[in-house]
Amino acid sequence: MLFQEFTLENPANLNTSLYARFMELSGTDRVRQTHHFAGRFENIYIEAADIPDMETVLNVVKQQAAQLLGMPAESLSAGFWFNAMEAGQRTAIHHHDENDELLSAVYYIRVPENSGDLVLYDGGERVIVRPQEGKVVMFAPNVLHEVTANLGSGLRLSVGMNVGPAEN
Repeated sequence: MLFQEFTLENPANLNTSLYARFMELSGTDRVRQTHHFAGRFENIYIEAADIPDMETVLNVVKQQAAQLLGMPAESLSAGFWFNAMEAGQRTAIHHHDENDELLSAVYYIRVPENSGDLVLYDGGERVIVRPQEGKVVMFAPNVLHEVTANLGSGLRLSVGMNVGPAEN
């Protein structure tokens, strides 16, 4: 299974800024939501211009993706969406292999204790990833995955990303 995880160096300030800006924009017309399942929207879209600190995360992900895929970073682009899970919520099993994705990733911004694990399924293989603030997890877009229920208290906030070829 194509899989890599690593943690950004000193992510506290970045995460504080991303979380604050996400909360500031939540509920405004600057946010678009899709994929309504089990009483919540799984995908929350905010334009990169409205949350400039995302550029730091996207650049790191593109650099790592370039190494994993053996391609120059400038030949890649990355799209993103936020995933906000309140207590009791989960994310259904799905994959990202729908268009021209080469790699999928998640970055953890806010992870209360016991707020759910990422579970990846590839054939008979099952990988459980314990989230941690500042961690990036990268995997093949055709890998089925889910997030178990947030059994903690408070909002868990992560960013999903798909890496694909840059448009010419």
